[in-house]
Amino acid sequence: IVVVGLNRPKAKNAISKNLVKMMFETMEDIKKNNKVRSVILCSLVPGIFCAGADLKERAKMHQSEVGPFVSKARALITELGNLPVPTIAAIDGAALGGGLEMALACDIRIASNTAKMGLVETKLAIIPGAGGTQRLPRVIGVSLAKELIFAARVVDGTEACRLSLVNHSVEQNKSGDAAYLRALELAREINPQGPIAIRMAKLAINQGIEVDLSTGLAIEEACYAQV
Repeated sequence: IVVVGLNRPKAKNAISKNLVKMMFETMEDIKKNNKVRSVILCSLVPGIFCAGADLKERAKMHQSEVGPFVSKARALITELGNLPVPTIAAIDGAALGGGLEMALACDIRIASNTAKMGLVETKLAIIPGAGGTQRLPRVIGVSLAKELIFAARVVDGTEACRLSLVNHSVEQNKSGDAAYLRALELAREINPQGPIAIRMAKLAINQGIEVDLSTGLAIEEACYAQV
């Protein structure tokens, strides 16, 4: 089990150029290491998962830098989504904008009941730029995703679970890591299973969901042949 902990306490784990660079390096290390069975993405900062893009840094960027930075952040989140092993986002605090987009790229999301989540970009007169408009509807359905994005609505863990935005909502504890502990429990449940089988199951589901059923069944057959 590899635990990737976001730790920028002063900036509420906001996504900066440096964070993107470090996360890319971490993804590369995970991909190269065959011993990795599962990944938990969490925060080491109490009450915050990730507050989205670092707007203070962005305000200092030249206009010509903004586009490439957003592209890099989008590529990072795609990379996270393409990791071959199961990924679990443990959301013990606020996951807003790019922070929620990061969690949406994980296979499974677990939140504490008090965690706050939302794609709030329309408040800033922009739209989610790191996969939010694509992944949220795939997770909770088109109509609900539109409502959440259009209204820039923030929901708590309990409501997120009702919407199927997260798999589980757990009562937050005194140390503020209830979602992380539940994610650890789940990772320990996944880890004893056949590692190649898990990778192939993930591939079959991820690729199959994007195509028609008969193509999907052919993908399943090809993945089955690998195990």
